[in-house]
Amino acid sequence: MRTKKTLIPILLCLLLSFACGYIVLPEEIRNPSEESGAWSALATNVATSDGGGIRIDITIRNDTGDWSAMEATDEPALLEAGGESIDCETVVVSSGGHRLAPGFQMRGFTSEGDDGPEVEHLHVTCTDAAAPEGGTLSIDYVYFTGQYNYYEPEANMADGTLEIALDEIATELTYPVAHEVEGLIKDTEVEITTLNDVVLTLTGVERTEEGLQFAWKTANPGEYPTYVHIGNPPVIGAEGIIYGVYQVPDLASVPITPGGGEAEWTTNVAVPQDASNLYILLSAETGKQRLYANHVIDISEE
Repeated sequence: MRTKKTLIPILLCLLLSFACGYIVLPEEIRNPSEESGAWSALATNVATSDGGGIRIDITIRNDTGDWSAMEATDEPALLEAGGESIDCETVVVSSGGHRLAPGFQMRGFTSEGDDGPEVEHLHVTCTDAAAPEGGTLSIDYVYFTGQYNYYEPEANMADGTLEIALDEIATELTYPVAHEVEGLIKDTEVEITTLNDVVLTLTGVERTEEGLQFAWKTANPGEYPTYVHIGNPPVIGAEGIIYGVYQVPDLASVPITPGGGEAEWTTNVAVPQDASNLYILLSAETGKQRLYANHVIDISEE
């Protein structure tokens, strides 16, 4: 395996909670088990690229058995075919920063372009190659499993290599669910217990000119006011695209939920009008501040 991306040192910090008046320390998270799975990938098309060479379109699947985010390293992909090895410099293979549900697969994500959000389709371009007969494409990557911890964003990090056989092109994939995981997908009526036992519910889904608007409500059974951050949850549907530019969930403002009271607010995500079979990928602050548990909410009938 080629050299992996250098890890960025993470400085742990203490954060004073304005709402609750106490300091929350990050909890140590163990490394992922060596027996856990990893990510896998399939080629969905191989064609001559506009700039010369070939472009290989790719679908990635989360086979870790847990929620996971992944991204290719800075190393070139390696195309081996016909007894030759070629470095492929353009590698767009990532979950876009999002954690994807176990058993889900995707083929693109939304990023922030110069003119607003734009979809990036997963692919590798090999500028000095002709369309191979068979062969293998190898892509080094890193991945993160489990809950997102603001204090340790690279906790539960591992690495691997995607080995993509090019002798069979996958043309009849179903998105986003590749393998069903029992109990994973929740309906819109689900009540989610979050930070300080505050209950979060999705109270409405509305189509807008730009995409979708979600209405949320929190109910606080405790006596102290609490913020519950959920960011701006993205969606994924039948196209296999995660719609919604990734940002750390803390960055999106939410109203405070008073002790013994409720709070309501909305989030928005840009989605094509013809997008269907949609699921919300929700990260909700749970257990302690800035630790996020993940949930799938099925809005395919909305």
